[in-house]
Amino acid sequence: MLVLSDWVSIMDSIELTACVSELVGQQFTEILEGCDLAEMSDLADRSLIGKRLPTAFYIHISALPALDPTLQFYEQRARIHLQRQIAPTLVKFSTSQPKISYLFYPDFESDPHPSLQHSIQVDLITGQVSDRDYRESNNPPVLHRKETFLTLEHSRYEEFAELTRQQDALGLLTNSRDIGTRSGWQQRLRSHRIELHGHRLACPLHAAHTPPKIDRHKAALVRTSLSKPVRSALEAGLFTPDTTFFDYGCGQGSDVQRVAEQGFSGSGWDPHYQPDTPCTAADTVNLGYVINVIENPTERREALVKAWALTQKVLIVAAQVLIEDRIRGTIIYGDGVITRRNTFQKNYEQEELKVYIDQVLGVDAIPVALGIYLVFRDETQGQSFRASRFRSRTTTPRVKASVRRFEEYKELLAPLMAFVSDRGRLPLAEEIQDFAPLQAEFGSLRKAFQVVLQATHTQEWDAIADKRRQDLLVYLALSHFSRRPKLREFSSVVQNDIKSLFDGYQQACAAADLMLLSLGNPEIMGTRCQISPVGKKLSNSLWVHVSAIEALDPLLRLYEGCASRTIGRPEEANVIKFHFRKPKISYLVYPEFDTDPHPALSTSMQVDLRDLHVSYRDYDPDDNPPVLHQKDLLVMSDYPLYEKFAKLSRQEEDWGLFGDWEKIRDQRGWRSCLEDHCAELKGHRVVWRKDADPYQVRLLKSAQRQRLKSQC
Repeated sequence: MLVLSDWVSIMDSIELTACVSELVGQQFTEILEGCDLAEMSDLADRSLIGKRLPTAFYIHISALPALDPTLQFYEQRARIHLQRQIAPTLVKFSTSQPKISYLFYPDFESDPHPSLQHSIQVDLITGQVSDRDYRESNNPPVLHRKETFLTLEHSRYEEFAELTRQQDALGLLTNSRDIGTRSGWQQRLRSHRIELHGHRLACPLHAAHTPPKIDRHKAALVRTSLSKPVRSALEAGLFTPDTTFFDYGCGQGSDVQRVAEQGFSGSGWDPHYQPDTPCTAADTVNLGYVINVIENPTERREALVKAWALTQKVLIVAAQVLIEDRIRGTIIYGDGVITRRNTFQKNYEQEELKVYIDQVLGVDAIPVALGIYLVFRDETQGQSFRASRFRSRTTTPRVKASVRRFEEYKELLAPLMAFVSDRGRLPLAEEIQDFAPLQAEFGSLRKAFQVVLQATHTQEWDAIADKRRQDLLVYLALSHFSRRPKLREFSSVVQNDIKSLFDGYQQACAAADLMLLSLGNPEIMGTRCQISPVGKKLSNSLWVHVSAIEALDPLLRLYEGCASRTIGRPEEANVIKFHFRKPKISYLVYPEFDTDPHPALSTSMQVDLRDLHVSYRDYDPDDNPPVLHQKDLLVMSDYPLYEKFAKLSRQEEDWGLFGDWEKIRDQRGWRSCLEDHCAELKGHRVVWRKDADPYQVRLLKSAQRQRLKSQC
């Protein structure tokens, strides 16, 4: 979109050139008196920009500087005869007579087919100027194919071009003489039962006597592996050997087949592919990518309700979430779009999808990934699942001392050590039946654990208890956003955790709420990010690999949890960016994180914690994407490739490759930096380029030695 400064720049350029034209006036007049229309027509035909019609050539005012100089010269001379400054939208070069016209479409940017309001025509031979006003016309000319007037660099070129592609596909632009005016164009839209909503096509519900026929079955995919929703449920441990499975809207039955291959019994129903299969109740029911392909809101709701009625334990609900690229090539219909394949898609916002499930079923759906929710029939099971998602990993402390009694009873003590490592506490009275032999031998579990403490470090067990305490606080804090459960709604084991690790449930909830209050203080969050022993620290953010999330400060885990509790952490994301000057979380996808020494960013998903608005961005690998440096800072020291990453970072630091962070933030800048330093990468190792200038290499080696000396 042109701003005022753009117009000023264009006008200044035109005025300057006009002055030059005056200096060569006599020579230019001679050219005009000849006015080679054949040449003008030939230049218009050969122009890579602009719209060519049989007797005219049109160009947007912003594209004038990109025209052939001779055409620019004609236009600049024509402007002299106007005797005033103008700001037209288009310039029309007549190729049948020596005339240039200036056309005014004030709504060119906002209206997909703007109406002509005013035109000024200049005769290049006589200098005669004529005006025509269309503002009172009931049927003014309108524009089509707006992108053809522009250069490829125009900010809205692709948006305009996409609209043209859709209209061409529907035959809206055929017989162009019939649609050159407003009434002709509107009649064409009515005959095709199409409306325009901005620069998007829409199928009007009110105008159609019968709704469009949607090919719902074409939305069913042939899968060679489990769908993401079912795989997420499997990975979450929701399938046991006795679990029964039913796929409501199973399409061609890929998930039913894959689940059976893993030893679980199941079946599926689909109105097109499996209409005769009976709908039977099952422990786990999948409603995967069904509600988003049903164009009728009533039927959509019925599908969700019916699937829930079949559910005995957990319902999986998945739907497409809104990503801008998915609207390309689609026509708006109802609350969704009709795709190029004539299927319907209702692309939900992630928060919108949760609200819809919750309202229809009267539940509190749990996000497990982008566009995927779980709904538990048993609320206690649901609360246990929620709590388990915020449990960090722990390991049983190693034996540090040789204690005879411990060695004698090592096997008997092992289950107790595993329990305390898992829960951060000793078993309570109702749980000791699993430890009857140990109880009989030592008299009490507390006495038995004293023997364990003699052989291990007490502080390691204290750290486990503190970690479990923090896990519960993070979970309780996040539950504040929906409906914090009553203590009795937890499973007995979680109730015992709360009783043992806190003075009481109310005290735990109060501590969790204090954590939430801290999130609203940018100074606190900034300090926690800057002092974090985990992650890469920048001036306004902290970057952490997903493998290191559990090692973060509990307040930072809560910060990220505010996004993932509703949005669901994207499965592909492997780096999380904590913004602390603004309340935002970014999930970043680096597909080659482990293998590429400086992986390129593929996709980012940013969540604004103030309103949970989600924005996406895909990065073209051929279009200079951002790259990652110092990968070792993002992971923990026990990450399998940590040493390889750290060695590379030290080497690059010694070579002086990190001298200008702004320059090396993207792929092109990083490659330029390597070239400037006569360096190249062989895996995770920096080496001298074989074709490097020897003298330049000597200078760089000398600089390296000086840096190393200064560091000593």
